[in-house]
Amino acid sequence: METTIPRFRRGYQAMANPYEETIMNKEQVKGRIEEAKGKVKEVAGRILDDPAMEVEGGIQKNVGKVRAGVGDIKADAKKNR
Repeated sequence: METTIPRFRRGYQAMANPYEETIMNKEQVKGRIEEAKGKVKEVAGRILDDPAMEVEGGIQKNVGKVRAGVGDIKADAKKNR
């Protein structure tokens, strides 16, 4: 008697780690959080007509992008070892 694998499990068994692409390192997570906080602050500055808050949010957003990018580079380097 041959057992059949349910449809949703076939792909899972074919891959070593199905979540490998979704795992982020700490640097990536911190960068994405910082980017989101900066975007919120930037929009709040626009809504409240506060140019200083808007600029601060833009800077924070860009710092977060850079930090996430560094995390992406680290993840690629680790993956290609």
